[in-house]
Amino acid sequence: MRVEIWSDLVCPWCYIGTARFEQALAGFAHRDEVEVVHRSFELDPGRRHTESVPSVLAAKYGPRAAGMDDQVAELARGEGLAYRTDREVGSTLDAHRLLHLARERGVQHEVLQRMFEAHFGAARSLFTRDDLVEVAVEAGLDGADVRRVLDDPDAYLDAVRADEREASRLGANGVPFFVLDGRYGVSGAQPVELFANALETAWADRPVVVADDVDACRVDGR
Repeated sequence: MRVEIWSDLVCPWCYIGTARFEQALAGFAHRDEVEVVHRSFELDPGRRHTESVPSVLAAKYGPRAAGMDDQVAELARGEGLAYRTDREVGSTLDAHRLLHLARERGVQHEVLQRMFEAHFGAARSLFTRDDLVEVAVEAGLDGADVRRVLDDPDAYLDAVRADEREASRLGANGVPFFVLDGRYGVSGAQPVELFANALETAWADRPVVVADDVDACRVDGR
């Protein structure tokens, strides 16, 4: 059975939701027969510069932004995840292109996790060539491969755009978004128990049920 996960590298709910899903998968009796594929989704595809998270939140939410990321941090830490609030955000297109390289090399999960840990856990940048090379190599990719992709703006670009078109076709306007065996959809950073039930349901080939999203990042927002 295949599980496809659409996410963005700077989406905190993707970080939390992916961790919850993996916890559910670890307890799933057929976990060794589940293929997990990570798909690309840019929350802010037009972004060309980096900016601090507090600045982004303040611009979008005004006075309501105060403490928002602190609340998410508390939830993340409750899942055992490292989380820093002094992060920056920038374009994630190059990071997504590297995730497609990583899938071809059989280390997509490792690269995604390392990117999440670097961004959220250590407040490291994923937005420059040198930073991406460093993180990707730490996760197991070959440095020459990584540099080749980053030096060619068209490398894996079609794959990223295809993922985003498919998300649109499926009606996903926020992430994380999970599709189990092409039939069962779950949107948002749902509880572990819901993911566990979704795995069981998809395995049994029951009718499609799409869970309401509770916590999800939106396009051009958080």
